[in-house]
Amino acid sequence: MSKQILFVQGGGEGVHDAWDDRLVRSLERELGREYTILYPRMPDEADPRYSSWKAALLDEFDDLDDGTILIGHSLGGAILIHVLVEQRPKRMLGAISLIAAPFFGGGGWQSDEIEPLTVTAQRLPADVPVHLYHGTADDIVPIEHLQLYAKAIPQATIHVLANRDHQLNNGLSDVARDIRDVF
Repeated sequence: MSKQILFVQGGGEGVHDAWDDRLVRSLERELGREYTILYPRMPDEADPRYSSWKAALLDEFDDLDDGTILIGHSLGGAILIHVLVEQRPKRMLGAISLIAAPFFGGGGWQSDEIEPLTVTAQRLPADVPVHLYHGTADDIVPIEHLQLYAKAIPQATIHVLANRDHQLNNGLSDVARDIRDVF
């Protein structure tokens, strides 16, 4: 039986098919057939709303296997972590990874829909590894957001990737290596 990964896309016009699909293909190449990557199209990607993405994620969570690894890119990562803080999946998680995720709250971005991220560490399962990835050449989400997440989730492993852009140069070999190390 293959191990399951849920990859949550970022927001924006055409992101699912024109941008984040490259990240998913990179993971598929790196991980091989031992892993099945679920890559749902999130609702209204060009004009993402927290409430509709949260509902879609909760539906996805219902179909996950125990030990599934959750990965969120950009806005998808920010929404993923907020949903997990508000409502844990019924299944046991394998790991949580955020890639170039904007931080919503003090020092980060502001939103009318997304509450500031607070007391995060206590609301995440203590036995689930959390990995945070951010490229130093990201010109969309400032790398300072990584440090805000590090404060909110002190148990997380931080990965600062030199000369990598918002899409991590379309290569997730670092993420794949860490997935293989965990599983």
